[in-house]
Parts: sequence; C-alpha cells; structure tokens
Amino acid sequence: MKLGARILKTGIAIVLALAIARALQLPSPVFAGIQAVFAIQPTIYRSYKTIVEQVQGNAIGAAIAILTVVFFGNHIVFVGLASIVAILIILKLKLDNTVGLALVTIIAIMEVQNEQFIQFALLRFGTIMLGILAAFVVNLIFMPPKYETKLFLHINNVTEDILKWIRLSTRNASDYQLLKLDISKISERLYKTDELYKLYKEDRNTFKISHTAKNRRLVIYRQMIIAVKKSFEILKRLHHYENEIQQLPEELQKRIQEMLDALISYHEQILLKFVGKAKKKTELEEVHDVYLNRKEFMDAFLDEIIEEYSGSKDTQSFHLLYIVTSILEYGEQVEHLDMLIHSFQSFHKSENEVKIKEENE
Repeated sequence: MKLGARILKTGIAIVLALAIARALQLPSPVFAGIQAVFAIQPTIYRSYKTIVEQVQGNAIGAAIAILTVVFFGNHIVFVGLASIVAILIILKLKLDNTVGLALVTIIAIMEVQNEQFIQFALLRFGTIMLGILAAFVVNLIFMPPKYETKLFLHINNVTEDILKWIRLSTRNASDYQLLKLDISKISERLYKTDELYKLYKEDRNTFKISHTAKNRRLVIYRQMIIAVKKSFEILKRLHHYENEIQQLPEELQKRIQEMLDALISYHEQILLKFVGKAKKKTELEEVHDVYLNRKEFMDAFLDEIIEEYSGSKDTQSFHLLYIVTSILEYGEQVEHLDMLIHSFQSFHKSENEVKIKEENE
C-alpha cells in the first residue's frame, strides 16, 4: 500500500485542527478534526472552492439550528425537521457537497442544552470552521501536488502499453483473450488520464511558470491525450478485425505494419523529445517521411479492395477501411503534436523546460 501525499496531509490537518482547538480551549475540539478530514482536496483550487462552499453550507446549518432551538427547542423531532429544511435550502442553492457537513453542524449545535446556548452554539460553529481553515492551510503549504509529472508519466505509460500491443497485433503475435482483457483496463486508465488532466488544469500552484506558459503546456498535454486515444482506437480495431486482416494479401499486411511501425516510432520519439531525452533532429525525419507516403498507402489499400471484392455482395471487407481511416487520423494527430512541441521548444525557450521526475503512478 502506497502512502500518498493526500493521506499525509489529511493526518497533518487533523493534528493541526485539534491542536489549535485545544490551545484555544474550544468546546468539543473533535468537530474541528472531523471537518478537517472532509476539507482536504487534491488541488489548491478545489480546496479554495470547497472552503467557500463549506463556509456557506455550515453557516446555513448553524443559522437554522440556532433559530430552531430559539423558537421551538431542541427536541429530537425538531432536530430532524431542521435537518430537512437545511437540506432543501442547500440543494436549492446547489451546494450539494456540503449537505453532510451542514447536518453535522446542526446536530452539534442542537445537542447543546445550556442557558448560554447562543454563545455555545457560536463557539461550536467556530470550532467547525477552524477545521476547514486548518485543512486549507495544510493543502496550501504542505507537499503541493506535482500533477504535471503525474500526468506525463501516466500518458507515457499508457502510450507505451498501447503501442506494444499494436506492434504485436500487426505481427499476429497477440493473444486474443489477453488483449481483450487489457483493452478494458486501458480504457479505465484513459479515464484516469482525463481526470489527471483536469487536476493539472485546476491546479493553481504554479509559481515557477506564468499563466500563459501553463496554458501552452495544457495545449500540448491535451494533444498528447488525443494522440494516445487515437492509438487506442487503432488497437481496438486491429483486435476486432483480426481475422479480416489475416486474410489480406501479405503485401498489404506488410504495408499496414510498416505504416504503423513508422507512426509508433514517430510518436515515441516525440514524447522523448518533449522531456529532453531525444534530440530535436534525429530519426524523426526518417519515420516522418514514411508517414508522408500515406497517399500511396491509401491507394494501395483501395486498389486491393476494389480488385478483390468488386461485384461481391459481401461488404464485411470494407470494414477494414475503418482501420485505414484510424491510421491516417492517428498520424495527423501525432504530426500535430510534433508541431506543437517543436513550436513550444523553439519559440518559448525561457519557459519550455519540462522536468519530469521518474516515479510510480
């Protein structure tokens, strides 16, 4: 089991909230610890957004609790009614994520049976808010997330796995059942890629680079994701039409293999170039020349289809056009990625240093 930064930050936030609450001799400091748990978020932006929502949700809960006790008392029936009213108001204001915490506030305040109820209620509300603030401070200061590193490594690892399967598939060396199982896993990993991209986009803790430079990186990472998804589309179609491909003439199978090998090498070297592990002018030009023969590749494929299946009622073979289309679209996206990275490294040299520290996903 991996001990992540968020786990550590949660522990630190709890300790900080409890310590401050006890130092201030606030009643029931445990409520500060509870709120700190729910206020920890993966990014500083989300933490800020959460604290704003939770302040509103808890304020609504506290106000309803105090008014209910003042006018009706704190009988358990009124606790339930106050909770219902709070839920309706919070949902109306679209603060759905704060419902649970607002109810905790209501219960914490309405359980107080004291002549100085208002003072006690405000102290308890302050204790709860202390937990939220403690979590925000911890999220802001301790172990800021490195989502750029996580995002690139995740994209790179998924890309490597997809491209390995494509190489095996074009050589008829892939196991059908294993590939089917891995396709399902890769689909889940691509979903995680989108989530990491959102986290990196939201993350505002980018003091070392300007907002404009961050946007340029976002464009490149978005294109990386598009390219890897196009390669995954090819893999799924190679898997789905495996039998049809094997029935093609060897010459045409070889053309498909050569085109994909060139694009795969092109894609791999672009990713290496982005992190400074490959020269800007290397074999990229050679593999790119192979890709530029895409018109010749398309013509050969269409000629074979027309010659072999002209007049046939069996249109299953034309499904192979999907594979050719996917290959050409993949090539266009990889070429566009190369153009973006080349522009980024050529015209923004003061901002284009990308440091990716190797780590597990």
